[in-house]
Amino acid sequence: MRTPDQGLRRYTGYRLRRTTSAAMSRISATLAPFGLRRTTFSTLALVVEHPGLRQSQVAEALAIERPNFVQIVGELEKAGLLERKLARNDRRAYALHVTEAGRALYEKARAQVRACDSQLIEGLTPEQIEALHESLRIMEYNATHFGDT
Repeated sequence: MRTPDQGLRRYTGYRLRRTTSAAMSRISATLAPFGLRRTTFSTLALVVEHPGLRQSQVAEALAIERPNFVQIVGELEKAGLLERKLARNDRRAYALHVTEAGRALYEKARAQVRACDSQLIEGLTPEQIEALHESLRIMEYNATHFGDT
């Protein structure tokens, strides 16, 4: 049976949006039992992997506007999952550090996110997964540099 959006499905951007929407819904549902959202999980992930990053560095890495990111950090701090400390090299900036509770919660959530990710790529060969990642990297570059000369 043809779907009404069959014509739109010829466009890569449309298919990407549909796929992203479905995948993000699955990941959101995976994170909900932990009291996390995609943004809070991603923030914890970066701080666990790179303790002491400044707030601005994490916000930039996650492509989150600074005012919105301040709210995310505040939420994680209030929950006892992150701590803000003055940065050593710049007393005007805050460095982020995960707490023991934050690390424990992150590790539990990460296991479930990995399982969800495995389900998303089920049926793909390792070569297809590698090609997909490389294709997405190129598309992201193209999208962020469109019109640059």
